[in-house]
Amino acid sequence: MPTVEVTRHLHRFLPTLRERPIVVPAGSVAEVLRAVDRIAPGFTDYVLDEHGAVRRHVALSIDGKVVVDRQALSDRVGEGSTVHVFQALTGG
Repeated sequence: MPTVEVTRHLHRFLPTLRERPIVVPAGSVAEVLRAVDRIAPGFTDYVLDEHGAVRRHVALSIDGKVVVDRQALSDRVGEGSTVHVFQALTGG
């Protein structure tokens, strides 16, 4: 089963995420994020916008590779994979 790693600042808002590791069933990125949301309700409110796409200032990766489909979240997360959820740094 894949694991999900999140940045520590989310622990303040979603204390359930402190429990390590966060293990969820394999599937699409959308399915993985929904599974984390069942563990820590409100998680997807942080990660996804009102249209269900990844928020602008959030980055997702699977085994170190950036998630390509930020709209439909169809990238596959395999057994034994690690999904990282972190704040994206932007600026100008």
